[in-house]
Amino acid sequence: MDIEIFPYRVLGSDTTEKLLNDLESLEDVKRTVIQGPRFPKGEATLPPQYQERRVITVNGEKVVLQVKTARIFLEITLESTIDEVEKICEKHIPFGFDINQDRAHYIRKQKTVTDRIKYGNKDIPDELIGMTDQYSKFDDHVNIIKKDD
Repeated sequence: MDIEIFPYRVLGSDTTEKLLNDLESLEDVKRTVIQGPRFPKGEATLPPQYQERRVITVNGEKVVLQVKTARIFLEITLESTIDEVEKICEKHIPFGFDINQDRAHYIRKQKTVTDRIKYGNKDIPDELIGMTDQYSKFDDHVNIIKKDD
C-alpha cells in the first residue's frame, strides 16, 4: 500500500533531512519518493544561509536535495505503520500535515512506455519502476538508498 504525506507548507532542507531519516528507519518502509518544485536556478547566487539546495544525509548516504519537499510518498505493507509515520510527522511537521491513503497506488509498480523510452527493453529492478522522468538524466533525479539487512 502507498500513502502520501502532504505537509501544509513546503519543507526546508533541514526538516526534510530529519524527516526522511526517521521515516527510513522504519522497517516497513519499502520506497520513499519526495515531490515538489525544483529549486530556482538563481539560488546559487544567494548567501549560503539562504540556500536550500544542498547535500543531505539519509540513512548514512549523501543525497543532493534538488526539490523543495511538498509531498512524500511511502510504500509500506502494514497498515499499522501509518500510526508510526504519523508520530514521526507530528515530531517534524508542527504546522500540520495530512496523511492520505485514498488511492491504491501513488507510486507506479508496473513498467510503462516512459520506462521503456528511458531504459529500453532491459529488465530493471522493481525499485526503479515509476522513478523515470523522460526529460532528465536518471542520475540527476533518483537516489537509491540501501537499507541495512
